Amino acid sequence: MKNIEIDDELYLYIVSNTQSIGESASSILRRLLPIGDTNHQSTLESTVVTEIKDNNTKEDELAQDTPVVDASLIESELSEVDKIASTESVFNFINKEELAMQRGAVGRFLLILAALYRAHPKTFNIVTNIAPKVSARKTKRLYFALSEEVLTASGSSTKPKQVPQSPFWVITNSNTTRKKMMLTEAATLLGYEERDVIKIRELL
Repeated sequence: MKNIEIDDELYLYIVSNTQSIGESASSILRRLLPIGDTNHQSTLESTVVTEIKDNNTKEDELAQDTPVVDASLIESELSEVDKIASTESVFNFINKEELAMQRGAVGRFLLILAALYRAHPKTFNIVTNIAPKVSARKTKRLYFALSEEVLTASGSSTKPKQVPQSPFWVITNSNTTRKKMMLTEAATLLGYEERDVIKIRELL
């Protein structure tokens, strides 16, 4: 037998659970605590094993439901996106020194359009949709076309010039304000955000 010290509260708790006169503290504690109860121990072990199995099953199910993604494929796709983003931007083709060397707005206008074409050669054709409102005589004047003849036929004194290094032609007899409007519409149609559209327009 071993002697241990317990506080008053614990002593009163043990005494309150006495079932018969003379019952020892050891008997009371054995009854209250699952000491030496093989059935209880077995139940505890069974419960623990079951919980472990359940957790493993859930982890397996989650693993099966989770799609497997090839990391190399993600890197490849991101690389392609970065490549597109870096090449399909007019700012990668703008040479500010060359722009500064131009004596007039027409030269800068053509260089900016050339940069837009180089950045978006497959979709640049959309700029041919840019045109002023139909006049009272129902004649539609064009701003962009694939030939000088088409622009010349669409109005008088259009002064068509070819966009450098492209198959497109543009009228150049408009004032600077009109040219900025044409650049604004072209950049917008090609998908640029407003802040970049403003930057492109102000290059003129």
